[in-house]
Amino acid sequence: MIPLSGAAGSVVGMGTGAQDRASLEKDPAEVAAMFDGVAKRYDITNTVLSFGQDRGWRRKTRKALALKPGDIVLDLAAGTAVSTVELASSGAHCIAADFSLGMLKAGAHRDVPKVAADALALPFADQSFDAATISFGLRNVQDVPKALAELRRVLKPGGRLVICEFSTPTVGPFRTVYMEYLMKALPAVATKVASNPVAYVYLAESIRAWPDQFALGDLIREAGFSQVRWQNLTGGIAAIHSAVR
Repeated sequence: MIPLSGAAGSVVGMGTGAQDRASLEKDPAEVAAMFDGVAKRYDITNTVLSFGQDRGWRRKTRKALALKPGDIVLDLAAGTAVSTVELASSGAHCIAADFSLGMLKAGAHRDVPKVAADALALPFADQSFDAATISFGLRNVQDVPKALAELRRVLKPGGRLVICEFSTPTVGPFRTVYMEYLMKALPAVATKVASNPVAYVYLAESIRAWPDQFALGDLIREAGFSQVRWQNLTGGIAAIHSAVR
């Protein structure tokens, strides 16, 4: 999606200003305040900014997890839980977790379990889940290796991990056009549809600073996962990384 994405981190000290945005230092209080600020129109903004591709990306994430009825699944940085509903269509038991209370409240009408959770200290026992996913949220944590370690901790042996995140377009000319859109058009469009437009400047900046497909794959391996692979979405605008605990 060109979603601002799901939040992750501590919920302590959240701000309430309508123009809150986080810096690339990703201070937890700033990130939480920013996501509270976009919650009201989060879903419609994602669809508009992604030209409707967000729905297809959610379906592909579900398919990559290869869920079965009865699987227990963690959807981390779930935001308003629209992604969790997609996962639950597989028949699996899916839990939406996010540290932005505003985002969880905005998704209160969605009939899936919801838990306030810090990606760096998940409130779940070891080996609790058959599968786990985080879509457009890993980019927002202060300590990516620690978040990956927490995801590994709560997965059962052989459990599947799927990360859907922004990445680097693989074709040079398209990459140039995309970066122009990110830094110029995206914030401009966000002023028309988003409840906190300035937050989408953070979106553009954080995407540019994020590791490419290969570098993220290396981080996942270093966290102790095996069978790491990925597939590009929309020419590499995003990528789905899969791995096994």
